[in-house]
Amino acid sequence: MPLTVPAEWAPHSAMWIGFPSHEDLWEDNLVPAQKEVADLALALAGPGDERVRLMVCGDAGEAAARRLIDGAAGVEIVRGYFGDIWLRDTGPIFTVADDALSAQAFQFNGWGGKYALEHDDMVAEQIAAASGVHRIENPFVLEGGALDHDGFGSVLTTRQCLLNRNRNPGWDRAAAETALAGALGARAVIWLEDGLLNDHTDGHVDNLARFVAPGVVACPVGMGTDDPNTDVYGDAARRLSSLKDGRGVALQVNRIPSPGLIAGPDGEPVPASHMNFLIANGAVIMPMYEDRCSALALDALQSVFPERRVIGLPSNALLSGGGSFHCISQQEPAL
Repeated sequence: MPLTVPAEWAPHSAMWIGFPSHEDLWEDNLVPAQKEVADLALALAGPGDERVRLMVCGDAGEAAARRLIDGAAGVEIVRGYFGDIWLRDTGPIFTVADDALSAQAFQFNGWGGKYALEHDDMVAEQIAAASGVHRIENPFVLEGGALDHDGFGSVLTTRQCLLNRNRNPGWDRAAAETALAGALGARAVIWLEDGLLNDHTDGHVDNLARFVAPGVVACPVGMGTDDPNTDVYGDAARRLSSLKDGRGVALQVNRIPSPGLIAGPDGEPVPASHMNFLIANGAVIMPMYEDRCSALALDALQSVFPERRVIGLPSNALLSGGGSFHCISQQEPAL
């Protein structure tokens, strides 16, 4: 088997989740965020049919996790060190080659130097060791949320993030594609332009477009005349509709209602996205933001994933930290 990143809908042996553990980072949103993550873990372990490995940091974080999980079957609490919970970006990306699993680790610079937190550069090493998987260090900056994979070597990404000078200065499209081919077995990179407005990740694709099946990509459609990302969604959908995957198959695009305008405490739009859903073994968990379009988005996603139960869970407190369910997770593929 050639080197590849299994698709997220392929079977998992475990799902890693970061648990909010630092009061100085989350402040008044710490307890609500902990509840949202605990609810996610319980849904993953129940209808999601996952072995959940909930990574906590410190005594207070562990105690809070144990109170909320209360010994639920399928959820294992794992002590570790991290700056914050965004394991999609700080953890490894698991690859398969010749029926062997590897944990590809990358340099992490706090999303271009915005948030440099102690221990975030240790997360990939800890997850690989706890999983008993060989770790491979790659000498360039990359976050898992910047990419999405179809299991056949096709990779979705955005120019805004992957070619940003604050990650790998001097990278152009050819250099990025060569790096992804070497580390992840990428055989076709599908380039989109910008990500969501005010996204501190500089346009992570897991808020914008996601593979949901071979040759099929889900992408938002703007909702309401005040949706700040309508043009971004439209541009992404048009580009995707004109492209092919690495097998030469024309991409099919399914539009999922966006949350519309979600404003932060300062009144500015925040990067809320139903695209930050998490595909589990037996379910799909979609974030909701008290938005008026959640029911429509759930129905649309259910039509995309007829073989899985689609579950909506609140993610308002997590959004205050800049992300949601996909951002705090990393799947460990089953061989």
